[in-house]
Amino acid sequence: MGKITVNNIGKAYKQYKKRYGRLIEWLMPFFGSFHVKKWVLKNINFTVNEGEAVGIIGINGAGKSTLLKIITGTTTPTTGTVTMHGKVAALLELGMGFHPDFTGRQNVYMAGQMLGYSYEEIHKAMSHIESFAEIGEYIDYPVRVYSSGMQVRLAFSTATAYRPGILIVDEALSVGDAYFQHKSFERIREFRKQGTTLLFVSHDKAAIQSICDRAILLSSGTIVMEGQPEAVMDYYNAILADKQNQQVRQEVKPDGKIQTISGTGEAKVEEIKLLDLDGKQIEVVDVAQKVILSIRVKTYNFIENLVLGFGIKDRLGQVMYGTNTYLTKQSLSNVPANSEIIYNIQFPANFGIGTYSVQTALSSSDTHLVNNYEWQDLALIFNIVNNSNNHFAGCTWLNPSIEINQLEKI
Repeated sequence: MGKITVNNIGKAYKQYKKRYGRLIEWLMPFFGSFHVKKWVLKNINFTVNEGEAVGIIGINGAGKSTLLKIITGTTTPTTGTVTMHGKVAALLELGMGFHPDFTGRQNVYMAGQMLGYSYEEIHKAMSHIESFAEIGEYIDYPVRVYSSGMQVRLAFSTATAYRPGILIVDEALSVGDAYFQHKSFERIREFRKQGTTLLFVSHDKAAIQSICDRAILLSSGTIVMEGQPEAVMDYYNAILADKQNQQVRQEVKPDGKIQTISGTGEAKVEEIKLLDLDGKQIEVVDVAQKVILSIRVKTYNFIENLVLGFGIKDRLGQVMYGTNTYLTKQSLSNVPANSEIIYNIQFPANFGIGTYSVQTALSSSDTHLVNNYEWQDLALIFNIVNNSNNHFAGCTWLNPSIEINQLEKI
């Protein structure tokens, strides 16, 4: 249905040192070049197979948007080729292709034809587009009076009026309201079930991990990592705090998962255990069972301010809960080198059935981006089973009280 092949893509822009360098170079080419090339993409190679979902991540300036523009044909590459098989729907820059003086309805017809649909196909889908966008009478107002969220609603509704073979989505959805984001992702998931190939660019860790089969990390215009979304996002999170003397390494665990560890090493988690209330180490936990997460930390340098953070993630790497001792007002001050601290964290395991992991962070404040002594993903793995509670669906145990009042017929 849809396949994308990116082969040795590179993109360079000319930078002229002199004001009239471009003109001189054009009029008198025999004088030689007056520019230097600034490469924003280099040696990009990957394939998105039919029905696969691939996420592209990276900090601002990494080359994500340029790459998508090359893939969709709005920018030409300096080197390499892109091959696409299947009908493509792309949602890149906010309202791209919309004319501000035309109404939303008129823009739908124009944007739809740019996507390759006939007038009759757009006319047939118009009521469906209006219904999904939910902008009401504004469909017949000029787009210049739309909010950014309304533009996203109409653009997404138009691009997905028919299921495409390939769907390419940039950060545009991030400006929409929470309700429409949920609605849009539900449509994307439905398309995925039906076989649509997805290329998705986002900073949203949960979205990448819940939708994508694979992730690609771009940095300075090159691919620095490609693999399972959780492992790539963990590595991305680690390099965000990249500082002098910090190390980032990845290790393959016995279960095949990739563990990311980063930090300066001035403090480390030496041991982490999950205990029941009797102090017995456990790996399998009943729903709502009270447990103790015991973490032993050792300092290797004097630490002016030490904060321990922990998070519990589901099997897809999405954080179910996280906090730290800065937020709980339990930071430790002036901790000498070679100190050992044991943190015992008690909580009820109010999670759904499944496999969960614990991530730990040692820093000087509420974020590891300032002083990252150690960040460790997959520090501990445990399983939740349901032996003593009613059956339920989902990832959270609420144990609700349901009151029913049956009204008498009059």
